[in-house]
Amino acid sequence: MTYEVPVAPGESADIEETIQLDGEVWPMWEVFVRARRGISHVHIGSLHAPDAETALENARDVYTRRGEGVSVWVVPSDQVHAFEPDAAEEYVEANEKVYRLATAYDIPEEVGQM
Repeated sequence: MTYEVPVAPGESADIEETIQLDGEVWPMWEVFVRARRGISHVHIGSLHAPDAETALENARDVYTRRGEGVSVWVVPSDQVHAFEPDAAEEYVEANEKVYRLATAYDIPEEVGQM
């Protein structure tokens, strides 16, 4: 499954590869950071590294150098899978179920503010 990725003018849509002096290609890693406890991890960037341990160290140094995060995840880019935007239409019906939203219910006055 592939879809068209938006590309800024002057940039290439090709996946970058870093070739080291010995000819080895380092894989790309996606970096996710959780800013504070209780919130979700957010994709913050990408980097090249030879292994997970180095990727984690580099991600910590590059993306949390001022203590911006409490948790860092690194995932090989080739292990991130997604569905195409057109496939999202199948999931729209689930979001249209109003009983899933708190605004669909009347709160009795004796309950007060929730």
